[in-house]
Amino acid sequence: MSHTAPTVSELIAQERRLTLPHFSYDDAYALGALLVSMARESHAPVAIDIRRGAQQMFHAALPGSSADNDAWADRKRRVVERYGESSYLVGTRFRAKGTTFEDSSRLDPGVYAAHGGSFPIAVEGAGVIGSVTVSGLPQAEDHAMVVAALERFATTLGA
Repeated sequence: MSHTAPTVSELIAQERRLTLPHFSYDDAYALGALLVSMARESHAPVAIDIRRGAQQMFHAALPGSSADNDAWADRKRRVVERYGESSYLVGTRFRAKGTTFEDSSRLDPGVYAAHGGSFPIAVEGAGVIGSVTVSGLPQAEDHAMVVAALERFATTLGA
């Protein structure tokens, strides 16, 4: 599955479109279960992580994933926590300026990774309250899986 790299404006539009009316513990489980189902359908060797603030609300590791995927998920999630935007958008912004996150952010690449796969969970009236992260595929595919899941999930909430 090949994905064309989205532009900064396309990534911003995704985030605006995918603001949710609410996000509860049950919602975290439903979104996580949807991601597991999607990953199983495509035999994706991914780790999935959903957080609200500092609390991990959902985690799953599918066949073929490893602890390295968990470490990547943590690094990508920290970018969302710091910037309030998807890890892919942050990396894309740096590339659009002709540089890289690693060269220009002044952040430790062992702690932060501006690679696709972590997406902010934003709630109407509250802003970014958490993140949903997939790690194990090429970054464009990690990002696309999260966006596809959030699009499907948002329709169940009437968003």
